[in-house]
Amino acid sequence: MSITAGRKQELITEFAVKDGDTGSPEVQVAILSERIRNLTEHLKTHAKDFHSRRGLLMMVGKRRRLLDYLNKTETSRYDNVVQRLGLRR
Repeated sequence: MSITAGRKQELITEFAVKDGDTGSPEVQVAILSERIRNLTEHLKTHAKDFHSRRGLLMMVGKRRRLLDYLNKTETSRYDNVVQRLGLRR
């Protein structure tokens, strides 16, 4: 369910705004999106795992808040992240 350290490092290097950047909204949204994808796959096979479902809903809410912040502060960065992660359909 969780992401490996290697995959997390790949996401950090791919979405980092500058060198050594691990806390920017882009990186946080990318890591949360990966965790959400993994947990969604888990819940497809374990439909009654309500504890994990609650965690999933909390992660989706946190990602939404980060995206709202990014949209409010710098719309171009928001559009770039949404397009790169394929969040809007």
